Amino acid sequence: MRQITPTVKHLLIINCIVFAGTYLLGNRDLFYGLLALYYPLSDYFMPWQVFSHMFMHGGFQHLLFNMFALFMFGTAVERIFGQRKFLFLYISSGLGAVALTFLVYYIKIYPILSELQSLGFSFDFIKEVLKLDILSDRMFQGDILISKLEPVLSTFGYTMNQLDVDSFRMLFDLIVTSNGSMVGASGAIMGVLVAFGMLNPNAELMMIFLPIPIKAKYFIPGIIGLDLISAFTGISIFSPSNTAYIAHIGGALTGFLLMYFWKKNQFDKFRWN
Repeated sequence: MRQITPTVKHLLIINCIVFAGTYLLGNRDLFYGLLALYYPLSDYFMPWQVFSHMFMHGGFQHLLFNMFALFMFGTAVERIFGQRKFLFLYISSGLGAVALTFLVYYIKIYPILSELQSLGFSFDFIKEVLKLDILSDRMFQGDILISKLEPVLSTFGYTMNQLDVDSFRMLFDLIVTSNGSMVGASGAIMGVLVAFGMLNPNAELMMIFLPIPIKAKYFIPGIIGLDLISAFTGISIFSPSNTAYIAHIGGALTGFLLMYFWKKNQFDKFRWN
């Protein structure tokens, strides 16, 4: 049986303790509010979340799948790199996932912010609107936004007449985009998965629901390709609909860049060509 390596073991333990703590201590929402990753425009965003979200998970199945992948691929990679270099790869990939997620977020919201400000709405007003809770039955509701918007407009000297259909839709879209959160080690693990594939290109891998052996040099790019398709189309192929596909791609890209640099400078004997 494959013996677990030290860093992977510690990461598994930390993830399991954090997951158990969010349920056993009786205030799951508090933990998610503090430790899940929110977007910078959200009132819930805190700087430490760029690290803490890597140890949070949305449910037992989410935790189980990520920890299984960490054990299977992380152990093999840590044996080659050692503890410090593996941990650097893991954390860097998680941060790379955050960086790409935030970049895509800003690309989405910048035109909306610019358009709203060109219509005369101040940034402070927009920030205040983003604090409005318009969730009902886990869905964002436009009618709730209408009822809560008038007092905010009045506070900043605006009226409902200044808000046409397009600007209302932009505010609604901004709230939906900015108030999401992200949890999970998937971004970090995608970096580890890419490292495994570059070190072991001919290793045969299989999906649980597709038990056909495929070499890592084809399997792993295929997984990333599916994430790309899902990210751009919004269609979930093998993952739940709330999967952070951009984070997966960011983690994988960071893992690839680190491996390319390390292989070029220190690990020539592990080249995949």
